Amino acid sequence: MVNNIVKLLNHYSMKKNILYVLVLLFSITACNQKESNIVVDSHAGHDHGEVKLKLTEYSDQYELFAEADPFVKGISSEILAHFTNLSDFTPVKEASIQASLIIGENEYSQKIDNSETAGIYKFSIKPEVNGSGKLIFNIKTAKGSEQIESKVVVYGDDHTAIHIAEKKEIVQVGAIAFTKEQSWKIDFETVFPSIEKFGKVIKTTAQILPSQNSETLITAKTNGVVTFHKNVLEGQEITTSETLLSISGKGLANDNAEVRFLEAKNNYEAAKANYDRKSALVQKQIVSEKEVEEAKVEFENSKAVFDNLRNNFNVNGQLVSSPINGVVKHVSVDNGQYVQAGDILFSLVSDKKLIVKAEVQQKNFPLLSSISSFNLKSVTNNTCYKMEDLNGMLLSYGKNIDEDEGYLIPVNFQIDRDKNLLAGSFVDVFIKTTTNKNAVVVPNTALIEEQGTFYIFVQLTPELFEKREIKIGPSDGINTEILSGINKSERIVSKGAIIIKLAAVSNSLDPHAGHVH
Repeated sequence: MVNNIVKLLNHYSMKKNILYVLVLLFSITACNQKESNIVVDSHAGHDHGEVKLKLTEYSDQYELFAEADPFVKGISSEILAHFTNLSDFTPVKEASIQASLIIGENEYSQKIDNSETAGIYKFSIKPEVNGSGKLIFNIKTAKGSEQIESKVVVYGDDHTAIHIAEKKEIVQVGAIAFTKEQSWKIDFETVFPSIEKFGKVIKTTAQILPSQNSETLITAKTNGVVTFHKNVLEGQEITTSETLLSISGKGLANDNAEVRFLEAKNNYEAAKANYDRKSALVQKQIVSEKEVEEAKVEFENSKAVFDNLRNNFNVNGQLVSSPINGVVKHVSVDNGQYVQAGDILFSLVSDKKLIVKAEVQQKNFPLLSSISSFNLKSVTNNTCYKMEDLNGMLLSYGKNIDEDEGYLIPVNFQIDRDKNLLAGSFVDVFIKTTTNKNAVVVPNTALIEEQGTFYIFVQLTPELFEKREIKIGPSDGINTEILSGINKSERIVSKGAIIIKLAAVSNSLDPHAGHVH
């Protein structure tokens, strides 16, 4: 082409024909560009390495997410499979897994023992026939074996296989990529929404109180001065018959317990000696039977008085011990304080039952007869407890209005004592009522709130999620009714939703975000 230009320049005058030369050069450039385009078009097509089949299957124990090359007769297909434990959504470890592609009577398999990367297994399978079949993964661990199956098609040529794979590929505008490797590192879980009867919920505040039959008041049985034998502190655990303090009347002119104790002891010993002496003399007929009977009555009376004092007193006064195993709720006296008989010394609470006393508005009274259960949410640790977890039960609810309660209706529940629920503290209580209506229900941990609008992340694949706006109904503190936005067949993120929200921001800033196999 250059030689032609030189000849033309020699043949024509440069001054007269420069315009012609420029036109010729433009034509040559256009021709070359056209030839170049023709070459590119002749190789136009798909990058086979970018088109992948996405396989998602579940068994009772495992989740399978695999990315595979489209299956073509006579061509090896690479399969990158992720295996997740559904119990805690962690990668499967120390497993022997065999992948088998079955087409009719033909089977092509590969087995991998203990992959170097936990949960990730790379297989390569080359089918020799085409047709519909199934891809089966046999998973063997120390706990047993299980099988996951996925339907696949082996095509006769790669062009058809790639186009079919493209049509099956999930394309969602605004979908959020979150890889399995990322989800394995956080507290993550996906579930299907549940369909259950979800009635109206009464949310209110309640106070946790000791059960009436579990609280014991320890009182003084005599007048005197208190002397602690050991520390008696609120919250301290006390065992039965453990001596805690004594009450002494030493130095008191009146109602001196020590004086009464010594007097009773002396009377008992004298009456016993008199009774023993007369019992011996009656054998010799020195005293009469009547005198012996009188001595016996005096002895038994003095013994009863002395035994009563001896069980609670000694020469140092009244010994105060705990009649039950329990926890000290309140100490009412100080060391050295003077008390009288009947005064409260301290109170104990047995470690068994608690009362949850709630108060509801009058408008909710028609619902109280249909209470089915309740949930408690502790304000101290922000944990929600189900009635079943605490062995709870409804005790009673008010049938009239008490002015002292602020015109509210009391509702009382009983629960087992829990170390995280403090007697005297306040909790949020969600009182659930029965209904015949079925509702779509999701865990509260699945909800994301943004300026009063609620969203949920719907799983498109185990590595791709859609942010979906929803309308919510009542909540029982653990679950929430969904009025619109999702259905029961869509798997949602129930744990880790906030991390996926943050990943959405990260991915929008980083165009190369994602995982590289």
